[in-house]
Amino acid sequence: MRRRHFFSFFGGAAITWPLLARAQQPTTQVIGFLHYGSPADSGGLAARFREGLAASGFIEGGNVTIEYRWAEGRSSQVPSLAVDLVHREVTVIFAAGPQIALAVKTAAAGIPTVFTSGDDPVRLGLVASLNRPGGNITGVYIFASELETKRLGVLHEMVPRASDIGVLGNPISQQFTTQVAEVQSAARVLGLTLHIQKASTEPDFDPAFASFAKEQASALIVLADPFFFSRRERLIALAARYTLPAIYELGEFAMAGGLMAYGVDIGDSYRLAGEYVGRILKGEKPADLPVVQATKFQFVINLKTARSLGLDVPQSLLAQADEVIE
Repeated sequence: MRRRHFFSFFGGAAITWPLLARAQQPTTQVIGFLHYGSPADSGGLAARFREGLAASGFIEGGNVTIEYRWAEGRSSQVPSLAVDLVHREVTVIFAAGPQIALAVKTAAAGIPTVFTSGDDPVRLGLVASLNRPGGNITGVYIFASELETKRLGVLHEMVPRASDIGVLGNPISQQFTTQVAEVQSAARVLGLTLHIQKASTEPDFDPAFASFAKEQASALIVLADPFFFSRRERLIALAARYTLPAIYELGEFAMAGGLMAYGVDIGDSYRLAGEYVGRILKGEKPADLPVVQATKFQFVINLKTARSLGLDVPQSLLAQADEVIE
């Protein structure tokens, strides 16, 4: 692997004394960690979150406990998991992704929350503004939706003769409408025809790829979405079966065998979120912590996959890559 770097009340006297006595005892603060995926597919990101916590002086199993809740890729589980963390009386919640953040904001408005979001958190109503979040929530904005145009351009450069492009999106995602508008606008400029298929569950994948084949799509862009990240190995396998050159949102896709990925360094964003959680544990208020905008991006190319697809990777793309997997 070659690596190159370029470019985040109680009232009442009867209970007063026990409460004061408890407050004087050393306590371990509890963090709620709510994620759309599973430990198997996102455990590495949880490690980066803990890295950020450690940088702020908090060590899991030492002076802080983390209550993990994993939705295992099932959207229907998210609200109940958020409520479960409220009942656990956690001190602060980390919400991984916009859907998670919205569920936590609904279920746990009184608990300080740090999010990561690939969609504009102001547009979603998570914060009042990026510089002055207000309320009890702040986090890291990772620009997932805004990069779809860039991904389509990179895909076109990799396979310039591909005029029919498959687009796979999650229709229940908060970002879906914005993402589709982005790629449609870019496709008009490039003179490309898009074939859009929707998938919100794993059984949707096979029919979607069969439709791409029927429509004679000769390349594929998988729109940014936590569900797709949690099922990345399945998507990569289908792209290989249908010999579709594909581009994805995060470097982990290319590392798992996908052709290309362009997007933020998601691990660094989790690290930044961990630091923010640490700062809140130290007494800072979310309203006073501006939403961090990710500045570290990754462009990863998997040359082994390119060779299996019979592609010659342009030198212009190799020169831009942060990481080339050989």
